[in-house]
Amino acid sequence: MELEIKTPRVFLPLLQDGLRYLGAHGGRGSGKSHFFAEHAIERALMGKFHLVCVREVQKTLDQSVKKLLEGKIEEFGVGHLFDIQQSKIIGPHGSLFIFQGMQDHTADSIKSLEGFDAAWIEEAQSLSQRSLDLLRPTIRKPGSQIWASWNPKASTDPIDALLRSNDPPPGTAVVEVNWRDNPMFPEVLRVEMEYDRGRDPDKYAHVWEGKYLQRSDSKVFKNWKIEDFEAPADAIHRFGADWGFSVDPTVLVRCHIVGRKLYIDHEAYQIGCEITDTPSLFMTVPESEKWPITADSARPETISHMRKNGFPKIQPAVKGPGSLEDGISWLQSFDIVVHPRCRHTIDELTVYSYKVDPLTDKVLPQLADKDNHVIDALRYACEGARRAAKAAPKVESRPISVKMGW
Repeated sequence: MELEIKTPRVFLPLLQDGLRYLGAHGGRGSGKSHFFAEHAIERALMGKFHLVCVREVQKTLDQSVKKLLEGKIEEFGVGHLFDIQQSKIIGPHGSLFIFQGMQDHTADSIKSLEGFDAAWIEEAQSLSQRSLDLLRPTIRKPGSQIWASWNPKASTDPIDALLRSNDPPPGTAVVEVNWRDNPMFPEVLRVEMEYDRGRDPDKYAHVWEGKYLQRSDSKVFKNWKIEDFEAPADAIHRFGADWGFSVDPTVLVRCHIVGRKLYIDHEAYQIGCEITDTPSLFMTVPESEKWPITADSARPETISHMRKNGFPKIQPAVKGPGSLEDGISWLQSFDIVVHPRCRHTIDELTVYSYKVDPLTDKVLPQLADKDNHVIDALRYACEGARRAAKAAPKVESRPISVKMGW
């Protein structure tokens, strides 16, 4: 059979013969992952090809590129040639795709990958030096390759230090690719991209242009991580909503608290959402119609509309002097765990910052009023728990003198 795969011109350097390292870095919507998924299927159709798809942490297959590969197989009309199983994909000619987390490997266990033809590191900016040091000598079959796709965070990240240095390993080809290089860049992402470009140049530069993160010392949240998890059956879900104004996003976020950990597992986010479309947007978050929602009190007419259209338990947030700072401080006291599907939550936790004095370049004790729509919704979601904790009676101990005697 003949299959035509249209490859954007920017990726052509990665198709040269004799390469060992293939790297593609850049911002969201650039098509990096789509290129490598298509390349994997092409290799499998041409002959026996064993590929391991790795991330630093992979708790479930939902966090892997398996669904993307499945989608490409369907798109190309070659589903009859592939056997898609629960944990792997078997292709023609004895080809095989498997999916693993590097954090789960040891120096002994990783030896099982020695015969593979390629390793694809997705979200490579998160790969640790330990994992990179384990992987490189393991993929050592003659002609084998290591692929990496990532949105850079810092020049000191192991993958950047290896592939973007002045002295990369022999046989390295790396391309920078961004949204304008993708002829299939979707309109829904274009709306979000234009919103960030017009409102926050720093966020736009990192998320969409793939530039390094700036001023890490000004970041508000450093107490968080991305991890796949399932909410326990007895979780007390907390919902918070922030309303969009004109071109701003309307947001709903769901979270729950376990000890000193705050788990965020679902979000809804739409720029320019009409009030009549808001109920259907909120319904994309599981059980949102069943639980109380605390929403921004600045739009009482929207709260009233939502109560009449399937969300009778929605209520306004209680604002007041210092409520913003108190809410942020309270969130900072937790270890925050974000499910990887909450992309906008991840974006805001990454870039939400304190103001910086333009004259002295010093970080100020003032919160910047940007990149905070999901953050505000999260504050509202946790408002009840925060106020309850604040109102809890304090127990103090006092010394007593006891005389012992008979």
